Amino acid sequence: MGLGTSVLAIGVAFALSLLRGPAGQPLVHPLDSPPPPVRIVRFFATTGALFAGETAKLCYGVENARTVKLSPEMDRVPPSPGRCIEVHPEHTTHYTLQAEGFDGRIAIRSLTIPVQRLPLYTLPLHQVVWKRPR
Repeated sequence: MGLGTSVLAIGVAFALSLLRGPAGQPLVHPLDSPPPPVRIVRFFATTGALFAGETAKLCYGVENARTVKLSPEMDRVPPSPGRCIEVHPEHTTHYTLQAEGFDGRIAIRSLTIPVQRLPLYTLPLHQVVWKRPR
């Protein structure tokens, strides 16, 4: 049987769908019942703050999602129970993960990665070595 094939079992029609359970297994549910709700089970950054020029990873996990969008970096990313994407923010950036379920409902989570400029470091005058030109 392929995806979307229904079987009559004990008087109830069931369908194997593209929905995935927590362990990634296909879910089987009665055709007359609504699909399970979309869920964002995780969304986090691997670092709390960055200096300009550094990278971080945004990690996410979704269940029962038909589409997933990550903004502002990427428009669409694949639905996954666990995935990380490298980002290179040049300034403090607010990221939004939006997952749309098979029933049209939407789940949204957001986070902000603060980016700081590299601090200017000046040496104390007594540590400066003066050389006389030859």
